[in-house]
Amino acid sequence: MFIDTHAHIYANTYKDDQEMMLKNAAANGINTILMPAIDSETHQAMLDTEAAHPWCLSMMGIHPCSVNEQFEEELKIAEQYLEQRSFIAIGETGLDFYWDLTHKEQQYIAFRRQIEWALHYDVPVVIHSRNANDECIEVVREYQKGKLKGVFHCFSGNLEQAKAITDMGLYLGIGGVLTFKNGGLDKFITDVDMSYVVLETDAPYLAPVPYRGKRNEPAYLTHVAQKLADLHETSLQSIAHITSTNAKKLFNL
Repeated sequence: MFIDTHAHIYANTYKDDQEMMLKNAAANGINTILMPAIDSETHQAMLDTEAAHPWCLSMMGIHPCSVNEQFEEELKIAEQYLEQRSFIAIGETGLDFYWDLTHKEQQYIAFRRQIEWALHYDVPVVIHSRNANDECIEVVREYQKGKLKGVFHCFSGNLEQAKAITDMGLYLGIGGVLTFKNGGLDKFITDVDMSYVVLETDAPYLAPVPYRGKRNEPAYLTHVAQKLADLHETSLQSIAHITSTNAKKLFNL
């Protein structure tokens, strides 16, 4: 059985076939899906999905790409949700310096605030770090006094960054990039401590080979797991056990 630690299954792209997509996931051994929050425009869709499918668990936060002039209002909305009920994690949050640096300072403020929430509520923080691995590592280092838990989702950095993350006690979310011909992860993933690896799809994005370029979904997690098994020269069952055990520990499942 597998745990998809990061999938946006409430996205509009699934509005016509969400039920079938989830049946496919279950048929492929996915028994838990963790859903990262984006912003207030999609919080309700996420919570509705969780209500209909209790094996799909919600996070709460604001995505760095949703940080703009109104980011304080978005943070306030997320904080109100956190005051009303518990969530599996804070996120996804972090830094994204790929598309636009207009609100770079605000991204840092929002990231730090959400790390503080994770510490306050004693839940993991789920970190988005596009073109910003080193910067996110430095922010985490400021806060890691032995109590911060979390994962760098969709990790696509280098071995040095991977070791810096695991040395701080945080995990690496491994997804479709592992299967890409020029993704780079396959060159060093066997040098990473497997006790800090969890699996994810980031659906509907970053579909693994052989579905690259198409809509991703949790059922395709098995392709990531098989690639990891091949690289470690072990069985798919072994990878399922290790990564699911890690996810259960990290997210207190």
